[in-house]
Amino acid sequence: MRSHSCIYVLGVAVILGMLGPSSGTESLCAAYAPGDIIIGILSSVHANIKDLQPWILPDLSVCINFDLITFVQALASIHTIETINDSGFLPGIRLGYLMCDPCSYATKALHCVEHMLAVNRSLTVLSDYSNLRPPVKVFLGERYTETSLPIARLLSLYRIPQISCTSSASVLSDKIRYTSFFRVIPSNKYQALALAKLMSHFNWTWVGVVYLDDDYGKGIFENFLTHIDKEKICLAFDEVVPNYPDMTQDLKKVADLIQSSNATVVLLLLRVQQVETLFKEMITRNSYKIWIASNTWSLARYIMKMEGIHKVGDILGINFITGNIPGFEDYLQNLKPGPGARNYLINEYKQIRFNCSQQSEHTSSSACNVTNPQEANDDYLLQAVDPTEAYNQRVAVYAFAHGLKKLLKCNDTACSGETDFQPLKLLNILRKVNFTLDNQTYSFDEDGNFETGYDIMTWKKNGNGKISEVVGKFLLKTGEVDIKDERIQWSSNNNTVPSSMCTKPCAPGTEKKILSKSCCYNCTNCSEGYYSDKDQTACQKCPNGTWSLPGSSECEDWQISYLVWSSAYCIVVIIGTVIGIVLLVFSFIFFIHHREKFIIKDFFIVSCLMKLGLLVSFGSVIVFLGRPTKHLCMAQQTMYALGFTLCVSCILVKAFNTFIAFIASDPIRQRKLSRLDKPFVIIIFLTLVQALICIFWLVFGPLDALKFPSKTPLTKNLLCTQGSMYGFGAMHVYIALLAVACFLMAFKGRDNETEPIVFSMLIHLFAWLCFIPVFITQDELRPIVQISAIMVSNYGVIFCHFTPKWYKILVEKTEIPKKTKSKNSVDSISIYSISQSRLNFTESEIFNWDNNSMNSEDQSVSVRYRRPNSQRPRSV
Repeated sequence: MRSHSCIYVLGVAVILGMLGPSSGTESLCAAYAPGDIIIGILSSVHANIKDLQPWILPDLSVCINFDLITFVQALASIHTIETINDSGFLPGIRLGYLMCDPCSYATKALHCVEHMLAVNRSLTVLSDYSNLRPPVKVFLGERYTETSLPIARLLSLYRIPQISCTSSASVLSDKIRYTSFFRVIPSNKYQALALAKLMSHFNWTWVGVVYLDDDYGKGIFENFLTHIDKEKICLAFDEVVPNYPDMTQDLKKVADLIQSSNATVVLLLLRVQQVETLFKEMITRNSYKIWIASNTWSLARYIMKMEGIHKVGDILGINFITGNIPGFEDYLQNLKPGPGARNYLINEYKQIRFNCSQQSEHTSSSACNVTNPQEANDDYLLQAVDPTEAYNQRVAVYAFAHGLKKLLKCNDTACSGETDFQPLKLLNILRKVNFTLDNQTYSFDEDGNFETGYDIMTWKKNGNGKISEVVGKFLLKTGEVDIKDERIQWSSNNNTVPSSMCTKPCAPGTEKKILSKSCCYNCTNCSEGYYSDKDQTACQKCPNGTWSLPGSSECEDWQISYLVWSSAYCIVVIIGTVIGIVLLVFSFIFFIHHREKFIIKDFFIVSCLMKLGLLVSFGSVIVFLGRPTKHLCMAQQTMYALGFTLCVSCILVKAFNTFIAFIASDPIRQRKLSRLDKPFVIIIFLTLVQALICIFWLVFGPLDALKFPSKTPLTKNLLCTQGSMYGFGAMHVYIALLAVACFLMAFKGRDNETEPIVFSMLIHLFAWLCFIPVFITQDELRPIVQISAIMVSNYGVIFCHFTPKWYKILVEKTEIPKKTKSKNSVDSISIYSISQSRLNFTESEIFNWDNNSMNSEDQSVSVRYRRPNSQRPRSV
């Protein structure tokens, strides 16, 4: 396949030789200087072939549009060759040159090479070119990739080295197809990376690209596409411009597209001529953009001096690392061919510059009186072109000179090698050449490229025009840009970096919902438990121990909620508990003081046990307060369970005694139940059952203090778990069953003595019935509801069982002293008469009479009938 390709290229070259002019090599030469070794220079000083049309063979000898940049680059090569000759770098050897202008046209570039290699106007055709000894030993150029590619193909067939200073297409690194190609610049793949890094540095994620339909434009664009995803850059548009001479209409359409786009940044991968035409159109539209210049036009001074250039916006660019060429500025101000040399390009430039009959943008109106334009000189080239841009021409010539010095075995006095050598030998030496120039070391890598890097520059305002200034570097070794941001002047009023985004950055607390392109998105709030503190693609999850509300920019530590001692509710509970305990202590002291009273005496010990149970129950309320722990959680439930069970067991003993008295009409049944009337046994047994329930509960379903979500934002409730719900339910159901049993027995034998039991148990059952639905549905209210239920139950017992006894005793104590002494005798007589007469009253009649007499306001003495101990209920 390779041999067929080479034969094809050679065939094209032969055909071009047949089609070309017959005037010989010199007819195509733009400049020539004799020497022992001839260097071929290919430099497209003219931008176009005249009247180039499809299907029509052009006249390759007529070129138009004189390009000052390429002209200066060609002069830099000639100046460096003359400098080497004058310096004695190659002792006894003089370098000559033969220059041809391809006019930016690939076909003419092949035409030039064919004529420069021709011997006696014919091109040598061989089966093996290893021993070829052509008149030109090395080629410098071409400027444009599109013209370099066919030349590189052809010269690879001849094994003749080609060193380019500007052709940066990545494909030229392929040493299988382009074996003889070298360049003193990096590959375009690095320029594409540098462009992407430059945009990323300023956070420009929404950009447009306009590129030329040639190997350079398409090549660098394709390489650019490989980097934009990593740098998170999206294309608002990418437009290709056809590569033919008149592109005015196409560029107007491009201008329409750029103006209508919301992308602020536009990358132009075009030649100088196309950029000039596009900018003329954009200046009329006064549309602000940020333009990114590739190396082809980043130093184009005559674009910098365009009228109205400030209207297009800000311009940043990338170019190969530049430098000063010693003596070159003086050379440009005193242009003339060297001794024995001819340079038709200098003649043409001076005709354009100083001959008023040929008006152009480069013509000097003040120089029309010059008698001989060829003798005239000025500093116009220094103003129109940046001479440092041609520095790589110097490097390329010195790279060849160092290779040649080694090939010719030169020392300080002479070179012993043969000057008519095979170019293949030089090619092999150039691959390994390593030299130092201007304190910088250079060598070719395995792909024939220099790994130097790029300058990053900005175009600053300078009167009505602009000037370029280097503000940073892109080094291949690091793959990053280093930019001095403070040196860049932006057109914005506050000199801030303009933005170029499809969507404005998302505010903290939001994340991106990507649309059709990754750079275009909607901003949505972060979910609960996630946050974003800057413009982020996705919200981040809060670290352990922290949380966030929806739309949060940071996470906060959880606020742990529990019944704090200082809270209003806890203070109320503490006051209520203290009051309850004080009432119980008061009741205990009061009962001891009046323990001989009929309503206290029979159930004094049981009442004391009730008070003890209530004290324990009140104590459980205190344990509910404060920060709960595992042991406190177990203490809460156990203290309440045992304390209130003890209290209810005592009430059950009273209710059971009342029930036995109620069934006096059934003596047999009453006698059987009376055998079970063992108060302390019943109390201990019922309390032990509850103790067993609690033990099994705490062993098989232990309680713990855990954090639960709260309805309050960023708050977790530290609550006690119930462990096994079976154990928790069994404990409360057991107390409820005892309460129901008390209520039923007291209600069955209801009278004035059983009312406290009925009402206290109803209060307890009602409180806990209200507690159950809230307990199930409102987790964070569980401790509050349980405390409230305990308090209501405890106070229900106090006010139903103890308070009436206080009242009765105190009222009785205040009424007895009011009885007069005179009534005592009447009382005695009445009592004696009744006892002696043994009236035939039934027991119930006497008891009713006794009660009526107690309640009668007129009766001065109350006469009571006391049942035998086996039949009367103890006072409740």
